[in-house]
Amino acid sequence: MLENISFANPELFWLLLLLPLAVLWYFYKRKEQQASLKLPTIKGFTSTGLLPRLRPLLFILRLLALAAIIVAMARPQTEDITTRTKTTKGIDIVMAIDVSSSMLARDLKPNRLSALKEVAAKFIRERPNDRIGLVAYAGEAYTKTPITSDKSIVLSSLREITYGQLNDGTAIGMGLATSVNRLKESKASSKVIILLTDGVNNSGFIEPQTAADLATEFGIKTYTIGLGTNGNALTPIAYNADGSYRYGMRQVEIDEELLKDIANVTGGQYFRATDNEKLEAIYDEINKLEKTEIEEFKYYKYEEKFRPWVLLAGGLLLLEWILRNTFFRSFI
Repeated sequence: MLENISFANPELFWLLLLLPLAVLWYFYKRKEQQASLKLPTIKGFTSTGLLPRLRPLLFILRLLALAAIIVAMARPQTEDITTRTKTTKGIDIVMAIDVSSSMLARDLKPNRLSALKEVAAKFIRERPNDRIGLVAYAGEAYTKTPITSDKSIVLSSLREITYGQLNDGTAIGMGLATSVNRLKESKASSKVIILLTDGVNNSGFIEPQTAADLATEFGIKTYTIGLGTNGNALTPIAYNADGSYRYGMRQVEIDEELLKDIANVTGGQYFRATDNEKLEAIYDEINKLEKTEIEEFKYYKYEEKFRPWVLLAGGLLLLEWILRNTFFRSFI
């Protein structure tokens, strides 16, 4: 009966301390109320039977009824909580991903592009209340997925991103400008671009500084990430006869000054990821920096459960009254 039950007035359980006092009072008064008669002998008297010995049962019924009344006064109740969340400040995010040949370098495991896709997928799953889009760029840029709240579409599109879909090169300005184009009409209170590259701007007809100015004009914050180890990395340098890549050591060149300028102009931050762990830590940091405000409403529904205890107390008192006026009538 008490399973999953809470009490509105639990302090009333202190009244249960009256029960032991009532027991002591009962035995004290019982001795005073019993009449005594001195006889020279009790020979000839027969036993009065079992009923006199059961007479304390009446008092026990009263105690149980009193305990049930105290429980009812404590107001047992069940609690049903309904929670509804409302996003009060949504964020629209575009992830601009470099898919040039250098993203196949193996300084991250298994390579830069695969490591990025794994970390980016985790980031997307952790943003359930935001809209996210994808832009891929190399020597040119295109929108892989417009901003959407359907994370399954974004994750599926992310898995499909590979090298070879675009002309090789690194058009940072094109990647940033395409991302701005996806966000400029957004009505979200916060608009963010996460632009990742592992090289130097060497392609495209839009200068990165021009694209950064466009982002600033439309109130779009840009986080830039330079991806690649310090020093040399095992990078594709040619094709083998069977079409596979031939790898060789090449100097890692990232235009960090450009990426810092883009971040500063737009109000974002620049990060450098030299290994898998740092890349994941950077996306975790961005996840913390860009918080979506969520309002939570809780509705409480209480159902009173004191009635069964009142009925139990009434039943015990009725049983006590019936026994007192029937079986135990001649002994009271």
